[in-house]
Amino acid sequence: MSKNESVGLRAGKPSAGDKRKGLALDALTDKNQTVRVNFELDREEHIRLKVHAAKTGKTIADVLRELVATIE
Repeated sequence: MSKNESVGLRAGKPSAGDKRKGLALDALTDKNQTVRVNFELDREEHIRLKVHAAKTGKTIADVLRELVATIE
């Protein structure tokens, strides 16, 4: 590998991470950004959620967004 090729690793000051932390906290306050949430349910929970969404004419994502909106 030549000097110009990169494998994604860089040396740097550990204190440089402090700037990135501040940027990450700023991103949390931006209401227009979205994040992907991924978690596991057992099969029965998933079926109940999917049936509920279908009965109400909503997507699973819509059901979960509405639930999150009720949390203070």
